[in-house]
Amino acid sequence: IFFRIMGFLELIIGAGGIYFAFLYYGSLQEDVLSYKGDSGEKFIFSWALQAIEAAVNVILGGLLVVLVEGGPRRIPQMGFMMSGCMQVSAKYCTTAAMVAGVSFPVATLAKSSKMIPVMVGSLILGKATYTLREYLHVFLIVVGTALVSTAGKSKPGAASSTMGVGFLAASLVCDGIVGGVQKRAKAQLAEKGLKEKSFEMQFLTNIYMCLAALVFAACLGELLPCYHFVVGNPEIGGALLKFSLCSALGQAFIFFTIARFDPLVCTSVTTTRKVFSVLLSIFLKGHNLNQQGWTGVAVACGGILLELQEKVAKEMNKKKKEEKSK
Repeated sequence: IFFRIMGFLELIIGAGGIYFAFLYYGSLQEDVLSYKGDSGEKFIFSWALQAIEAAVNVILGGLLVVLVEGGPRRIPQMGFMMSGCMQVSAKYCTTAAMVAGVSFPVATLAKSSKMIPVMVGSLILGKATYTLREYLHVFLIVVGTALVSTAGKSKPGAASSTMGVGFLAASLVCDGIVGGVQKRAKAQLAEKGLKEKSFEMQFLTNIYMCLAALVFAACLGELLPCYHFVVGNPEIGGALLKFSLCSALGQAFIFFTIARFDPLVCTSVTTTRKVFSVLLSIFLKGHNLNQQGWTGVAVACGGILLELQEKVAKEMNKKKKEEKSK
């Protein structure tokens, strides 16, 4: 009974941490990107934002590597470098889409379509096949997102909206690449007889995310303007810090949950979190949706939850087969 209670408490800590950190993270992201200074100027420094967020992740990840995983070790870096560059590119494109006028609910729903580039790549290379139900999940998410994004749109915002959709598409492509890069990084570790460590992965990946973001921010002239904007608008500095801390804590809670429980538990929590993030944003941030918009939210969220239900069912069937074979 004691171990069951402890397991339940750990689940509450892990799931609760993920929900709190990322629900607040999404709310803060909207606050930062919709913020206007006294002069009416908006925060548009997407690469600088990625650098700040990644830097906080590096600090927390580094502390956890030392305190929990016994300190750093010498391992191949190429996989982490490529993964970091692709991940920060994906995050930048999502942020840029929101700066271009895409709402947080639309961006979040669209990011749930990560299977699209994975499916396309696998089909082109002929390395995988998918069931009709898997195609249905993606179809529902895409159609639902399209319904929300086109609900009540006026012509003046069409250019920004089109650019935003382009950024979201680029973000999905980067997400599709990340999966293959991470598999390669794991293979490089396996070749040397090493196993990946969660907080080490958070630490190293975010180092390269931070470096890549700093390079782009410097080349595009974002660093000094971002600094002056924050100095001139001190209230946004606190929001940026809380935003970055939520990102770092959220990732730490994800790794904690994966370490203590089956990865499917973490998938269930993070998937349902997306649904709650969308609903929370709609109710708290004043996104007015007409009937088409609400239909789109329902269709897209239905696709997300059906995808989760299929994963749970597959995992349960797998465990039953393993138990029978024993």
